[in-house]
Amino acid sequence: MQTIIAGRFDEQAESERAVRELARAGFSSNHISTFYVNPPGQHDTFPVGGDRDESQGAHESTTGLAAGTTAGGAIGAAIGAATIPVTGPLGPITGAFVGAHIGNMAGSLGAMKDSDETNEPRPRLAGMMVAVGVNDDQQAARAEELLRDLGAADVEQAQGTIENGDWIDFNPVSIPHRPDHGGMHRA
Repeated sequence: MQTIIAGRFDEQAESERAVRELARAGFSSNHISTFYVNPPGQHDTFPVGGDRDESQGAHESTTGLAAGTTAGGAIGAAIGAATIPVTGPLGPITGAFVGAHIGNMAGSLGAMKDSDETNEPRPRLAGMMVAVGVNDDQQAARAEELLRDLGAADVEQAQGTIENGDWIDFNPVSIPHRPDHGGMHRA
């Protein structure tokens, strides 16, 4: 295994230029890999498709749904009770059903919002990946700087093996290690 520095490019021409510049900078072409990364959820890791056996955030959604349904139902029933003179005896029941439905939707949106605001690392975005295997911290710093200068987005560091231009143990669903800008080789 070796340290691998990789960056994502939006266009194939940019990634091809990065490969040429890495080779020009002295990195071995056998240790440079370029390939396309599919969007999250489209890596077909499982036989039926997809990347995971369950949706991210599925466990948290139940709590948000229950809270939203309960609060919405209570509010709807209270409004329905206040409108009995106009709506009759079905007002509280109808209000509870409508309120529960609206609360359920609001609760699910709240659960999604909460999961988006975590500090968890985000998965890789789709694009052309250029990766280079390096031997030491000095090469890692040079590779990182060169990829950033060439416009790479989401520069990351990993451990793996690049042989004959192929990152043989790349895992598209692994969470990339993206330390703050600059100096990732010290991680």
